[in-house]
Amino acid sequence: MDNVVPFRNVVARVELVEACGEWFVRVTENDQELTRSFELESFAMAYAEGQRIRLKLDKITRI
Repeated sequence: MDNVVPFRNVVARVELVEACGEWFVRVTENDQELTRSFELESFAMAYAEGQRIRLKLDKITRI
């Protein structure tokens, strides 16, 4: 399948959002998206910061 065209061209990003008392971190890279939930904001921030560093991004987007 050498002629496969990606469904979309996604820029890598890390997003943080609070909803219903939980914190969610969404990591998007290489046309894949992963969302993890956390009970504590500090744990979510630590995870998001680690992903930001791994992906060599300038910032985490708060939604």
